[in-house]
Amino acid sequence: MRPFELLVPETVEDAVGSPGTFLAGGTTLVDLMKLDVLTPQQVLDINAVPLRGIDTGDGLRFGALERMADIAGHPGVYPAISRALLLSASQQIRNMASIGGNLMQRTRCSYFRDVAMPCNRRVPGSGCPAIAGANRMHAVLGTSDSCVATHASDVAVALVALDARLRLVSETGSRTVELGSFYRTPGDTPEVENDLRPGELIAEVEVPRLDWASNSTYVKVRDRQSYEFALCSAAVALRVEDSRVVDARVAAGGVATVPWRLPAVEEALRGAPATVAAFEDAAALAAEGARPLSGNGFKPSLLRRTIARALLELTEGSRS
Repeated sequence: MRPFELLVPETVEDAVGSPGTFLAGGTTLVDLMKLDVLTPQQVLDINAVPLRGIDTGDGLRFGALERMADIAGHPGVYPAISRALLLSASQQIRNMASIGGNLMQRTRCSYFRDVAMPCNRRVPGSGCPAIAGANRMHAVLGTSDSCVATHASDVAVALVALDARLRLVSETGSRTVELGSFYRTPGDTPEVENDLRPGELIAEVEVPRLDWASNSTYVKVRDRQSYEFALCSAAVALRVEDSRVVDARVAAGGVATVPWRLPAVEEALRGAPATVAAFEDAAALAAEGARPLSGNGFKPSLLRRTIARALLELTEGSRS
């Protein structure tokens, strides 16, 4: 790890007015600093900044410094969000990691994390060895010839499915952005991963009220059952009346370069009977446009099955 200066701002104004890299739980930043992937000269420990609080009154609001474990266990948090958080990491990491930091975590692509290897995200123009290399964990949706790295966050998938927004603050004021449009697919500029501007800080996560989001879930398929990143995941919220789907929210993780909303699947579900056949027909649309690589050709099929499984999980009681 390279030498750096540590500052501890106590107000939002002090934090956004100082150059440097923000540190909250540190569960991603410290790892990348140890690997020399990130080498900030100045680190701002923002844990004293008043960006906390969980409000479940009209929709959901989470201060950006709220810990993952506290949000997951809070009454009134939609099941898809709570489950995504609980499946994200070990208890120790959930106790440390902040919701804002989780949404900003970097890809787990091994080429990105190895400074001896080229990587367009780390060094623009240097190449993407994952395209022809070890790519079993990599994306099949939202990829480009410059980058095929998957987005690592579980809870971001659930939040995108539920139309979450971020309130961002800077020296010039604040703005609110849809989380689904906050993340950037790589295109020709994979080093630009999101819409966070220089000097901006995530202050709050907002989830609009959705009464039927109590019928939601997050399904994660991974190589082992503890502390592992997703091969594929699905966040689903479903409104069913008289054995027919009235509305749906669906997003996928582990298969795309950003949390991947699936509007075609949602549209196919609306008005359909809540049956296995209808769910499988809708899920068949999930992998449209997929570009499998040499090691992850199984992912389109896995994505379809994962979405169908999540839909069935939400309707097993109503169909019995």
